[in-house]
Amino acid sequence: MAGNLKDKEAYQRLNYLHQAAHCVLSQNASNVELARFYSFTQKTIAKRLVLRQDPSVKRTLCKKCCSLLIPGVTATSRQRRKNRATRFTVIRCLSCGQTKKFLNNPEHCLWVDRPEAQMENQVQNQVQPDPKHSAKQLPKVGASQQSKPNQVCPAEAKT
Repeated sequence: MAGNLKDKEAYQRLNYLHQAAHCVLSQNASNVELARFYSFTQKTIAKRLVLRQDPSVKRTLCKKCCSLLIPGVTATSRQRRKNRATRFTVIRCLSCGQTKKFLNNPEHCLWVDRPEAQMENQVQNQVQPDPKHSAKQLPKVGASQQSKPNQVCPAEAKT
């Protein structure tokens, strides 16, 4: 996820702030303001450095007041049904009253959890260099070739 050392340090800092907010609330439930400050700082850093946070982390933060959403402590959690087949989890922030709805669908898979979203699988889809050809003959792997991994290399088509 982190591309270079600077991003890695930033993600470590975001992780530390998230853990600190959880730790503060677990020690004393009345420390909501301190946990909110840590969460607000975390959100501000991620926004300033243009870093994507994991959906599981974003789901635990209130978008309106940056409070950490822990059911029973800072939020209420309810199960609602729209119709016979569609169920939702509704989380309501106790500080500001903001609600979040999440679909309860066991078959639903987030993009982050799909195999094609992982960097390791994207590297495997790239054109692998052939040891018979020199590096000068092989074209550079661009966006057009990444989307079409079965495309024949121009250097191989001539031989």
